[in-house]
Amino acid sequence: MTALSAKDKRDWLRLIRSENVGPVTFYRLIERYGTATRALEALPDLAARGGKTNFKIASVSSVDDEIARIEKSGAKLIAKGEPDYPQLLAEIEDAPPLLTIKGRVDLLNKPTLGIVGARNASLAGKRLAEDLSRQISTAGYVIASGLARGIDTAAHTASLSGGTVAAVAGGVDVVYPPENQKLYEQLSIEGCVVAESPFATEPLARHFPRRNRIISGLSLGVLIVEAAAKSGSLITARMALEQNREVFAVPGSPLDPRAEGGNRLIKDGAHLVMRADDILQVMDSLRLRPLRDGGRDWQAGGAIPPAADSGPDDKLRDLILENLSPTPTDLNDLIRTVQAPIPLVLTVILELELAGRIERQAGNKINLV
Repeated sequence: MTALSAKDKRDWLRLIRSENVGPVTFYRLIERYGTATRALEALPDLAARGGKTNFKIASVSSVDDEIARIEKSGAKLIAKGEPDYPQLLAEIEDAPPLLTIKGRVDLLNKPTLGIVGARNASLAGKRLAEDLSRQISTAGYVIASGLARGIDTAAHTASLSGGTVAAVAGGVDVVYPPENQKLYEQLSIEGCVVAESPFATEPLARHFPRRNRIISGLSLGVLIVEAAAKSGSLITARMALEQNREVFAVPGSPLDPRAEGGNRLIKDGAHLVMRADDILQVMDSLRLRPLRDGGRDWQAGGAIPPAADSGPDDKLRDLILENLSPTPTDLNDLIRTVQAPIPLVLTVILELELAGRIERQAGNKINLV
């Protein structure tokens, strides 16, 4: 693992900040063209073939401004593959190519437990989250959460002295909710704040699921303390399962709507938690496993020759669109259905995604926008 040059990091930032380029698309482009510089040159043509002629590439001045603001704030921009990048997070398919970090970077590669739960948590739920966070932190684990009201706030507060990481939905400089300003300031010094969104980004609803995958991605396991049937905490639990992480849940009264999500997780096989030892026994065995290397070295300069550069024809593009709908479709099923060479199909998918006509979902699925 080596640090990117300043120029390469700027090109990475331009690529991930360009229109319709998400993490998975970013990696496909790097894999195809070898460097972010060459990928940026190819973007307009790829998007045009997918049906979009006014594709917007992030400007050099906009990313230079973002980098300057990050540095002025005392934060740091780290790329996947660099030494400080969280190794466990690097394992997931859609790991952020770049993270903005404020605070103790050393916490990002220590054994971590994610703790999330209800924003409108009960007093008992918050006290339990504090007790569990404090005991698990004392046992040598970093606590990761999302800086939200309720359970998140309790988990961060109780684990400040031992080490805690907050993954935020907006920019690394944006405090949300505002009442956590003091906690944010403490985390910026004693703990660590992590953001994928551009500097100064105000958090929107669509940003929170992306934030949740970072919490689970940083962690060996995720604990749910109070979660309603359709809460964001259950999204975190689902992402943890997709990332092959352990899921823990605290049981609650069937009469309390805030316990419904956790009780359901336990019914479906999550570890039932009544005390810290219920977590530590599992976590202590998990921390002994070797980390995978996160797959291909995305900083490598050698491109994989794109077999499809001759370009798929319009008939294949139309056939793929005919077989897609707003309901997510498994990419492997699509390839079998259209019966075309895989490189050609993947090229069409890349073009359509850059054109904003399809989007990727977890589990190797795609759907029409």
